Amino acid sequence: MKLIEIENNLDKQYQRLLENILEKGTKKDDRTGTGTISVFGRQIRHSMSEGFPLLTTKKMAFRTMVTELLWFLRGDTNIRYLVDNGCNIWNGDAYKNYAAKTSMDVDGQYTMDEFINKIKTDDEFAKKWGELGPVYGAQWKKWKRPSTREEKITEPGIYHKYIDQIQNLINELKTNPDSRRLMVNAWNVGELDQMVLPPCHYGFQVYTRELTFDERYKLYMGKNAKYNGNAYGKISTLDILDDADIPTRAISLMWNQRSVDTFLGLPFNIASYGLLLMIIAKEVNMMPDELIGNLGDIHIYKNHIEQARQQIRNIPFELPNVIINDEFWNPDMGTFEQIDHIEVDDFLLEGYQSHGKIKAPLSN
Repeated sequence: MKLIEIENNLDKQYQRLLENILEKGTKKDDRTGTGTISVFGRQIRHSMSEGFPLLTTKKMAFRTMVTELLWFLRGDTNIRYLVDNGCNIWNGDAYKNYAAKTSMDVDGQYTMDEFINKIKTDDEFAKKWGELGPVYGAQWKKWKRPSTREEKITEPGIYHKYIDQIQNLINELKTNPDSRRLMVNAWNVGELDQMVLPPCHYGFQVYTRELTFDERYKLYMGKNAKYNGNAYGKISTLDILDDADIPTRAISLMWNQRSVDTFLGLPFNIASYGLLLMIIAKEVNMMPDELIGNLGDIHIYKNHIEQARQQIRNIPFELPNVIINDEFWNPDMGTFEQIDHIEVDDFLLEGYQSHGKIKAPLSN
């Protein structure tokens, strides 16, 4: 039987990136003490029309990725929400912070397992030791700024105000979609020393363009639709497209990342920003278009090398799709106004076929 090769450019790009690091990378020390092989300055590009960007050359934890993204969008910076929802990727950073600050009382320190159990069961302990500082959620949703002189007069005792960058982005997309200032930044220099870990993916920018008639018609009729009508038919169809609320614009997202754990972290980053693009596109009624990642220090940890080689050998499957089920969302509220009530199960992964899990240790 003849094997039919699936056109999955995303997995192939990712595999080429792994190969490039292994072949051309420089050996470097790092803050974790593990050691890496590293290259500098690469890019990932994916067309959302080719499927949801969840790698298939190893099994990905989709729910974990969704949980972390919702945590960011809630403006949350405490791991309690994450551990309550089975997402453990920030546990090591929280525990490292706890261990460092209680090092003078080693006999009284909890083990990692005990620490996480206390986070789950002790509200006061979780409030103190589950907090990671002003990381992504704080910067995206609650960027702190000093109150102006006028604000201090009208609101005495209030010394700081907060900027919701996500809501500002949505407002600008709805009123000025050709703006070149459609950006969200997490690299708050004045607060880096308060974070358990400075942002790795430190900012993103979106870009919109008008859809052609054919693109809108294809959205309306389905993936392979082609318009063959006359000029009058085209005018009539435009009314149908408008009445059906078919998007008039496409939206792309580009994120920037200073530090890239290529084996464990990057696959999550790609999928997370792909889902963020879909959520924003849904909120402003635009078509998700291109997803682009600009990557700085791209490294493979020395204890991930064999795992990376294994993934390079795996043949990609077709990319899956994601359906956003908003049946229980309030239609009178914006997506980000009700983000605290949106659940992981509202994001349905369809048609995901992958190779098995490839385990590797996380370096904190």
